[in-house]
Amino acid sequence: MSEILIEPIENFALSQKSKPKMKFSRVGIVGCGTTGQRITLMIASRGIEVTFLELTKEKIEEAFSEIEEQLDEKINHWGMTENDKKLILSRIKGTMIYDDFKECDLVIEAILSKTREFSKDIRISVFKLIEEHVRRDTIIATNSISSVITELASELKYKDRCVSLHFSTTVPDAKIVEVVRGLYSSDDVCLNVKKFTKLINKIPVPVEESPGLISVRLGVSFIAEACDLLMEGVGTKEDIDFVMKQGIGTPLGPFEMADRIGLDRVVRWMDNLYTEFGDRKYKPSPLLKKLVRAKHYGRKTCEGFYKYDEHGHKLKDQSQEVDCPNR
Repeated sequence: MSEILIEPIENFALSQKSKPKMKFSRVGIVGCGTTGQRITLMIASRGIEVTFLELTKEKIEEAFSEIEEQLDEKINHWGMTENDKKLILSRIKGTMIYDDFKECDLVIEAILSKTREFSKDIRISVFKLIEEHVRRDTIIATNSISSVITELASELKYKDRCVSLHFSTTVPDAKIVEVVRGLYSSDDVCLNVKKFTKLINKIPVPVEESPGLISVRLGVSFIAEACDLLMEGVGTKEDIDFVMKQGIGTPLGPFEMADRIGLDRVVRWMDNLYTEFGDRKYKPSPLLKKLVRAKHYGRKTCEGFYKYDEHGHKLKDQSQEVDCPNR
């Protein structure tokens, strides 16, 4: 007669640790300025919880206020309801401590940088702080287009967890995310990141490591050539924009695009690319520098190559004086 083995029923129960968990149920964002806010909204709108980190309570409150303004703008244009807004906001949390990233599946660094060398040191220190407070399987990413992900990952204990994810925040409806695999990035991390981009309804585009990637290198070249045409008197800014939209089919002309991105941002990108490559094609046009010195950054200050109202709509009468709350 064979012996009957009796095992406790607890052996067949799901423990707390082994319960199935949705991948990318929470994402962390370091830095919630203009770019961080747009990434936060992009992710929270797809049903994923987001924790963003800022330096002070005042900056957290400011970020929430600006996020609400963006949601209210969508409500005013029938893009969402008040209930949608409440649901999105309920998924967003602000913090000042890295320990609040401990449950995140992905943490994205999205801090503002002035120069490439300055940002490299800051971003490396941010990556180290993130790694100290997250799980081993948490993916650490940067949204930077000027920093190389291999360089940022080089001082981490687990370098294989790092990738670069560039969200096109200047075009909110853009469908693509540039995904950059670093020298140390593992196959699993790259595969999971691609799944994440699809989860938030974006298309992952694999890009080799290079400052500027595809979008910024081509974008600033487009704007720089338009500035040269304007300075040479080949056409007016209105005609140059019109030709590109009606003749080539771009949704925005180069001057409209520059105003939407922010002229200060365009100059910063070009300075970083010029420092990296030493190619004069990346040297910012005197026209761009002149407007930036005057703090005419584009839509966000209501004046750049064109004038805008406080909602970012181009004024039909360009001679009209503008009173912008963002100046």
